[in-house]
Amino acid sequence: MRILVVFGTRPEAIKLFPVIHTLQADPIFDVKVCVTAQHRQMLDQVLDIAGVSPDYDLDLMKPNQNLTDVTAKIIGQIGTVIDDCVPDRVMVQGDTTTAMAAALSAFYRKIPVDHVEAGLRSGNIHAPWPEELNRRVIGTIASLHFAPTERAAEALLRENLPPERIFVTGNTVIDALLATEARTEKIAWIHDALHGPLEPSEKRRIILVTTHRRENFDGGIQRIVSALERLAQREDCLILFPVHPNPNVQEPVRAALSRQCNIRLLPPLEYALFVRLLSRCDLVLTDSGGIQEEAPALGKPVLVMRETTERPEGVDAGTAILVGTDRERIFREATHLLDDPAHYDRMSRAHNPFGDGRASLRICNILKSEAGFANSGEKETLRHAS
Repeated sequence: MRILVVFGTRPEAIKLFPVIHTLQADPIFDVKVCVTAQHRQMLDQVLDIAGVSPDYDLDLMKPNQNLTDVTAKIIGQIGTVIDDCVPDRVMVQGDTTTAMAAALSAFYRKIPVDHVEAGLRSGNIHAPWPEELNRRVIGTIASLHFAPTERAAEALLRENLPPERIFVTGNTVIDALLATEARTEKIAWIHDALHGPLEPSEKRRIILVTTHRRENFDGGIQRIVSALERLAQREDCLILFPVHPNPNVQEPVRAALSRQCNIRLLPPLEYALFVRLLSRCDLVLTDSGGIQEEAPALGKPVLVMRETTERPEGVDAGTAILVGTDRERIFREATHLLDDPAHYDRMSRAHNPFGDGRASLRICNILKSEAGFANSGEKETLRHAS
């Protein structure tokens, strides 16, 4: 079975490299990898540490592209790749423009599409934007839906997708996180890279911050920055903030925070370094999707700086709190976690609902079953939605 795996961003690469390695280890599969390089530099960091070499590199990202231009380029060039590769199936992950456009291009050629991390829904097509609509388009096209949670599978069932095509696998990001976290203790350069940011903070609480969502570009990032300025006044805290390269993030963040003594503005971090920092921090403030899944696996409470989330399982389980971009609420909830040990302990010990580190193996076995190759032991790991 020839499978063409298509991705373009750092989060996609993180969530797909465990699947790629698992499939490559099985002689049944012939795996080809295509990257669009929707995030060039940040993508390459993950490819290097994951040991993934693309068979096709479209290198499509240009400065100041709009979504129309990116989508049109991806559909056209992925089509050329599919015609050259002639895959039996195309695999995409998540909700990016790359994933949606690749699924559409495969659909035009009547090639089955497998969707990793299927079924996440916020219920609002404008938040996250454009990711919510991208997921719905892929869901309509996909042949196999690998849902990370029961709730995601239920969302697909409500959209009248066939139950026998929906599988609850867990999220592959936990596979990637656990594999990488186990390695970081042994990688000397990671300790050297963290020496500067962390040395002054031995007796301080570490707050890790990330933000990059498009829906926060129109005032949201400014409100987040304002909340961080207030938190930085605490002498018992150090804020570590890897700043996304997008100018819509860089400019307001650096203008307001570059001289704050309790804030370290860092460049985008390689994945292994980020995982190590995540394991060392006390609290996470983020508008990222994947970090909502990763942080609870390491026992880190998450404040989600968005108005909605397509990952409500974390909120329901008590590992995350939706705070939006309201300056007062971000400050208030962070302060509560920092000052109330019982509240912090409840969140840090809450059950992580996003997986056990075996999602990639389940996906591999499902594909083997689809091709008629799964043995009885492997079939036991397959679970349809119901």
